[in-house]
Amino acid sequence: MSAVVQTGSGARRPVRQRVAGAPISWGVCEVPGWGWQYDADTVLTQMSEVGLAATEFGPDGFLPEDLDERTRTLSAHGLHAVGQFVPVVLHDPSHDPLPDVEPAMEALVRAGASTVVLAAASGLDGYDERPVLDDTAWTALLRNLDRISTAAAAHGLTATLHPHVGTMIESGEETARVLAGSTIGLCLDTGHLLIGGGDPVAVAVESPDRIAHVHLKDVRLDWARQVQSGEATYTEAVAGGMYVPLGEGDVDIAAIVGALEAQGYDGWYVLEQDTILPADPGPGGPVGAVRTSLAHLLEVAEAFAPEEGA
Repeated sequence: MSAVVQTGSGARRPVRQRVAGAPISWGVCEVPGWGWQYDADTVLTQMSEVGLAATEFGPDGFLPEDLDERTRTLSAHGLHAVGQFVPVVLHDPSHDPLPDVEPAMEALVRAGASTVVLAAASGLDGYDERPVLDDTAWTALLRNLDRISTAAAAHGLTATLHPHVGTMIESGEETARVLAGSTIGLCLDTGHLLIGGGDPVAVAVESPDRIAHVHLKDVRLDWARQVQSGEATYTEAVAGGMYVPLGEGDVDIAAIVGALEAQGYDGWYVLEQDTILPADPGPGGPVGAVRTSLAHLLEVAEAFAPEEGA
C-alpha cells in the first residue's frame, strides 16, 4: 500500500519561513538521565533570537501542561507550534497505542500545529538496544500506523513515522517496509536514517510523495559506523560528538533539500541536532550550532531558489 502525501499547492512559502527548532538541539530529551536540561524560557527565547519560525513541543513536561498556557507561552516568544515527537509501542498485538497518542493530538490541534511525529518505541528505556520483530509484530505495527494516520486525519493532523535509532524502525530496509506496507507519511530524519544504515538522499529522491515532515541533521560517518558495528552505543556517540551543525558532517543536505523542493515539498524543516549536556554550558551553549545550521540551510535554499535570498 502507498499514499501520496500532499506537499502543498500554489505559491509555496520560502524555505526561511518553514524552518523550525527542536528542544533536543538544546539537550532537552525524554530519555531518563540524558543530561543537564535547559528550561523552556531559555530555549524558546534563543529559538526566537536565532530567527526560527516554529518549534516542536519537546518531551512531556518541557512546555506547560495546560494547553492554553502552552499556546500562550509559544506566542509570547513569537513561535508557532509545528508538531510533537511521540514514541509509542506499535508492535505489541495486545496493546492499543491510540489512547497513548490521542492526548498529543489534542494538544497539537489546540496549538494550531500540523504534524504528529511517531516513533515505533521498543518498549525499553533509551535508544541503545531493541528487540527483533516477528511477522505478527510487523503486522500489528503496520496496522497501527494506518489506524493512527486515520485518527490524525480526523483531527486535521498529518501523522508521520520517524525512523529512529533504537526503535523498531531505524534502518533503510525497515523504512522501506513501512512505506510499502502502510499509508502513513514519513518524517525524513536525515541523521537517524544514515546512522541506521539507510540512505536519506535516496529516500528524498525516490519517495518525495511520502515525505510530510523533515528533521534535518548532520552526522559524522565515523561515529555512525561505530554505532552500526556495536563499538559504541547511540548515547555514547551523541555524547562523543556524532551530531554536528549542518554542512559540517557527512549528510548531503543540499541534495536532500534540493530533491524535496524540486518535487514541491512545502512542509517544515526542523533543525534537530541531538545533544547531551553533562552540565550547564554557561554563556553561548548549543545555540551557536543551531545558528550555524540555519545559515547553512538558507545558503542551500538560495542555491536553487535565488529569489528566496532577497
